[in-house]
Amino acid sequence: MNELVPGGNLPLPGGALTLRVPGPFDVSALITDASGKVGGDADFVFYNQPMAPGARLRDDTLTIDPARLRAGAARVTVVISPADPGTPLGRLPAPTLHVTNTGGQPVTRFTPPRPQRETVLLLAELYRRGTGWKLRALGQGYADGLAGIARDFGVDLVEDATPAPAPAAVRSASAPAPRSTHSTRPRISSTSPTTDPTGFLALANSARANAGSPPVALDPRLTSAAQAHASGMAAAGHLSTESRDGTSVYQRVTQAGYAYLTIGEHLVSGPRTPAEFVDYCLRTEKAHQTLLERDFTHAGIAQAVNSRSGDVYWTALWATPLTPGNLARTAAEVVELTNAERARAGLPVLAVDPLLAAAAQAHSTDMVARAFYSHTSPDGSQPWDRAAAAGSRRRTIGENIACGQRSAAEVVEGWMNSPGHRANILKPDFTHIGIGFAGGGQNGTYWTQLFGA
Repeated sequence: MNELVPGGNLPLPGGALTLRVPGPFDVSALITDASGKVGGDADFVFYNQPMAPGARLRDDTLTIDPARLRAGAARVTVVISPADPGTPLGRLPAPTLHVTNTGGQPVTRFTPPRPQRETVLLLAELYRRGTGWKLRALGQGYADGLAGIARDFGVDLVEDATPAPAPAAVRSASAPAPRSTHSTRPRISSTSPTTDPTGFLALANSARANAGSPPVALDPRLTSAAQAHASGMAAAGHLSTESRDGTSVYQRVTQAGYAYLTIGEHLVSGPRTPAEFVDYCLRTEKAHQTLLERDFTHAGIAQAVNSRSGDVYWTALWATPLTPGNLARTAAEVVELTNAERARAGLPVLAVDPLLAAAAQAHSTDMVARAFYSHTSPDGSQPWDRAAAAGSRRRTIGENIACGQRSAAEVVEGWMNSPGHRANILKPDFTHIGIGFAGGGQNGTYWTQLFGA
């Protein structure tokens, strides 16, 4: 059975699927078209409306039959919230999604990073890809309740309490979008890729200085990528890390010629000026962390306005360039953290094998170049095949992969929180290791950990 990490995806078998999240949670589902827009209130499946064409909710179990979904349905987003409304998810046990097929056999399992103050979590999404369906692990939290997330998908709910409107919304790489309008033409701002007429850079660097973070410099490649992405969001009328043609914001960065080691993004609608944008980031926990991240050295920002709604769509990109030196340091940090876990378990440390490292790096690069995420390459090669092709003669090979993690610490922590990946890291027989990393693709970062004995 596959263990997914945030951003990971896998093809689904045909027929109905059951998705179960045991624990003190309410499970919901939102059925949307390709743009992330629901067709009506009937597309929201929850405890007070437990059925829709192709979807049925019973207690903690959601049954989805993709072939029976309404016409035009292209995505089903699985959402959880506390059974006791208003309770932060961080006070509850970590949720785990269990997916089984029509015969009851396990398909996959996903445990996201433990939420903190969030009260709603986008756990996973089923989405149409060609003639089949795939599952993507999300793990994106919201702090404004189930009604807020439903409104973002276009569902009209009535609540007893009236929450204060938020001036903007930040969404993650794979999070669904708010309202969409297909026929509008955006009015694009005139932000230059090489200058900062808005004063955004001064505002951002002032906030960074106050936090003890070094200044960033505007990079024309990042600004160009930000402008293209903001324009795409304004044209579609909704926030998303992917444009209508499937191009992700991370792919735009690499296509612009900027190879990165670390990257962060703000995708926001609501603020009208750079000052409002920076103020929003400083008041919002995750956006605040990105704005002040010490590792970032470059930035790019752009905006576009939807002429019909008047909504302003912002894309801010933050990055550290990829160099041979910092790539080597990152790989060494992954090895160091991995060996620390082995030492805690009383196991000998792993030695770096240049041939395993070459195979691992080639696989991470290949996943970005050929837009896949799997231990099996599109040509059918497996980890041991790739190790042999790199010249390795080790008899036993193991592999961990991950995507979306922004640091060595984050990726090792994610692997250690997954039983299958943890087993590889703590396998007594392994003696050597190689690390690969590449930026780009749909999920931003791709990591490979190759073991040998």
